[in-house]
Amino acid sequence: EMLGNWSLGDYFKELAIKMSFEFLTSARENGGIGLSLENLAFTCFEGDENAPRDEESAGIWRALGVSEERIAFLGKEDNWWGPAGQTGPCGPDTEMFYWSGDGEAPGVYDPSDSRWVEIWNDVFMQYFKNAEGQFETLAQQNVDTGMGLERVIAVLNGKKSSYETELFGPVIEEIRRLAGYSEPDVKQTVSERVIADHIRTATFILGDHCGVTPSNTDQGYILRRLIRRAIGHAHKLGIEIDIARKLAGEYVKIYGDFYPELLENQDRVFEELAKEEAQFKVTLERGLKMLEKEMSEVSGLRELPEDSFFQMFATYGFPIDMMVEVLDE
Repeated sequence: EMLGNWSLGDYFKELAIKMSFEFLTSARENGGIGLSLENLAFTCFEGDENAPRDEESAGIWRALGVSEERIAFLGKEDNWWGPAGQTGPCGPDTEMFYWSGDGEAPGVYDPSDSRWVEIWNDVFMQYFKNAEGQFETLAQQNVDTGMGLERVIAVLNGKKSSYETELFGPVIEEIRRLAGYSEPDVKQTVSERVIADHIRTATFILGDHCGVTPSNTDQGYILRRLIRRAIGHAHKLGIEIDIARKLAGEYVKIYGDFYPELLENQDRVFEELAKEEAQFKVTLERGLKMLEKEMSEVSGLRELPEDSFFQMFATYGFPIDMMVEVLDE
């Protein structure tokens, strides 16, 4: 879930960065979340042929007390947003990271160390990319920020993952209870997180007043794929009962006070999930049998016939991404 704020032609880099810093580091009684600067690091755009190195953002961080060792300059793949299409507003961003590892944070920030978790991103829409691929400075410069709610909750509660927070905890516990284990291995951890994430998404899509239902086209197809991938992972854990409906009920409890549409539309949520799960179980059992048969006939070769994926999908409705997961295993 994304927290954010916008400036449309009002303030720009300096005030946006100062407000971000104030919220991150101020004491809770003063309206911040009280993170120690010792556990924070920051990235800025390193510059290329289209736009210069973002020394302005880096200079603001330095003025706020951030050491040079905790600021890294990275390329477009990390510190640039947009445009959303071939043309449009775009620009550099500056990102904020929190040390989630054991012990003290390293003095020098290493962007490749995954123990540094990104929690916030200030995007500066400074340029417009035109049809010729040129980057022009915008007359009105805007700010778009995005902060991960679950990640911040994990940080504030000393958790290693969003899945350990109260937003996912009851659902993860229910998955483990249904699967009959208390300490998951690596594969079980992946499966339970896929299930928890996808069913939460499906619950919100179905619970929206304008929500779509599972289908074979457009948004309904995306929803169907999410639900079926979750059920497929439940099958891996040995869960054969009506899991989607049970977990959706947990999410309605967690979020219903804040998103009342989930309470108002919970019957539709439960009915559609139960119906989709029942339909897919038949598909899953039939598809897995056919896939095992196909694999047994490959006699030494490492490749299935080229049309196997199409036939499995078109004839049995077996998702291609699930076929890939089965074959990988």
